[in-house]
Amino acid sequence: MTNSNRSQSGQLADTIPLKTKLAFGLGATGEQVCLRSFALFALMYYNQVLDMPASLAGIALTIALLFDAVSDPLIGSISDRFKSKKWGRRHPFLFAAPIPVSVSYYFIFNPPELNAAGLFVWFLVFSVLLRTFMTLFFVPHLAMGAELSKYYTERSKIMSYNYVFGYIGAAGVYWVAMSTFFASTPELPNGMLNEQGYKNMGILCGAFALVSLYLSAWFTRDRIPHLSQPRDTAAKYSFRAFGQDLKQAISNRNYLFLLLGFFCLSVMLGARDGFENYMSLFYWELQPEQMRFYVVGQIAAYVLAFMLTYRIHRLIDKRATIVLAAIGLTVFPAAPFLLRIVGMFPENGSDNLLFWIVVFKFLGSGSGAVLNISVMSALADVADENQLISGDRQEGILYSARTFFAKVDHALGLFLAGVVLDYIAFPTDAEPGQVAGSVLFRLGMVDGPFLILPGLIAACLYASYRINERRHAEIMAELRAKT
Repeated sequence: MTNSNRSQSGQLADTIPLKTKLAFGLGATGEQVCLRSFALFALMYYNQVLDMPASLAGIALTIALLFDAVSDPLIGSISDRFKSKKWGRRHPFLFAAPIPVSVSYYFIFNPPELNAAGLFVWFLVFSVLLRTFMTLFFVPHLAMGAELSKYYTERSKIMSYNYVFGYIGAAGVYWVAMSTFFASTPELPNGMLNEQGYKNMGILCGAFALVSLYLSAWFTRDRIPHLSQPRDTAAKYSFRAFGQDLKQAISNRNYLFLLLGFFCLSVMLGARDGFENYMSLFYWELQPEQMRFYVVGQIAAYVLAFMLTYRIHRLIDKRATIVLAAIGLTVFPAAPFLLRIVGMFPENGSDNLLFWIVVFKFLGSGSGAVLNISVMSALADVADENQLISGDRQEGILYSARTFFAKVDHALGLFLAGVVLDYIAFPTDAEPGQVAGSVLFRLGMVDGPFLILPGLIAACLYASYRINERRHAEIMAELRAKT
């Protein structure tokens, strides 16, 4: 056997077929098309177009988050303990989710004529449904990804496919939305106020989610015989077993620090998502046709992260990668505003303004891509450590944190954004160039310096993670000795 077939620690490199990696990644495309567009456009749609107070929309998202706090680990625990010889413990959930996900998404952006109270209830109900059915797919989906390989760096490659496909979906939906749904016209210079554009987006993105999620489930089904199954002696799902699963996961020190770091980052990212269109349209005074070029820097960053992350892990290991990437994700997106207030960033309307914004989008997105791939790979290593301690594979419970906090940044962060927008008295039906400078400055201060703090806290928490390649090799050796 050649050296290329083994890691530095001597582990067998169980390389996964390219077809499987592509199909696994395709599922993330559908997820991000829905969740990213929801994060970027739902608040603006209900606030600026439908005239719902921003804080009220944020309350709806926060209530939906409370349902997620139960549904995410619940689905994780159920799928961990689910037994099916033909379909395994993940795929029954993957096939059940696509239709209700696409229907829920469609109705969010196609509400009927309702009064203010009815509109709030509509937004709340379908936000809860969208998040719940996304959980039904993506907790088992990510758990399956962790089970595809037990090889330390092969896991990083698998998660790279998941991440780059997800962000191609996120960038793609942003480009299409800004180029078509929200393009400026002589009749409507601010295309973000085009109500029909939001409705069309609900149709297209809902249909895309249906197809991509289903295809991901279908073309990974051949791996079912190779995936982990619950122990024969494992108890069936019960609320008591659910509580034991949660307690066991949280008691893992490495998992706890990843969890807390993820939480801090999610609040920061969610608020930035809520502010992004407001900053671009009103602070930087860009047109939607210009804003779509953000994805150029983002896609370049995702592709580089896809190619380089597992190599970076070999060079400086996962923990150092996670810490440095968290710092980059925190600082680079805030840099344009910070440079502007000290007179070192191009003025609005200048020829190179968009270029430099895209550069910092590239740096921030690259840091975020490397971070996400690294954390997702690290969670698979934590699953091995948990198996050594308890004998159970808990990928479902462990990865439920990923989906939960991914939605924290779409809920708690958006709630914070909504409260801030109301607090600084940001007007509805606003036009670029007509918002008071003092309002825009306060918006920029929150989006820039204020949101750096939770990101730096996250980096400190990530520094306490302790599983490196040598420790993982020891864990796997002990597991093999037990079998």
